[in-house]
Amino acid sequence: MAQPALRTDFADRMAHRGDEVDDVRGLLLAHADPAAGPAEMAWLVAQAVAVACLGDDHLWQDLQLAHRGELGALLRHWFPSLVALNAGDMKWKKFFYRQLCLQAEILICKSPSCAVCSDHALCFESTEDAAASPPPLSADRGRSAHPH
Repeated sequence: MAQPALRTDFADRMAHRGDEVDDVRGLLLAHADPAAGPAEMAWLVAQAVAVACLGDDHLWQDLQLAHRGELGALLRHWFPSLVALNAGDMKWKKFFYRQLCLQAEILICKSPSCAVCSDHALCFESTEDAAASPPPLSADRGRSAHPH
């Protein structure tokens, strides 16, 4: 299967962190909706998202999307059961890696709950971020959060 086109700055990162890409892609594919489209497309989308997680910007920026709402729509379409697990609207990169740590039974958080953690602003969207984002693209989420 052909690899999706990568930004040139991700090629070096992927050479050194390919195991992370494999893990994130596997997480996404475990939640792929077969009704969303062909399995090959699900794999390509999961690969592109996983590689973009290696970037330094917001995931929607690393994917070269226009805004967070586009990322939310993409993830809801292809991986709805994973999106449903992000009930607190944690930023997507943090959420994916947290899911991987939970699967491996690795505790990475310094607080017993997100509500009392001093890093809350690093993991969840701030009020300023939400104000800068366009509204969600569909009303099917049941909440008005803006994915990262």
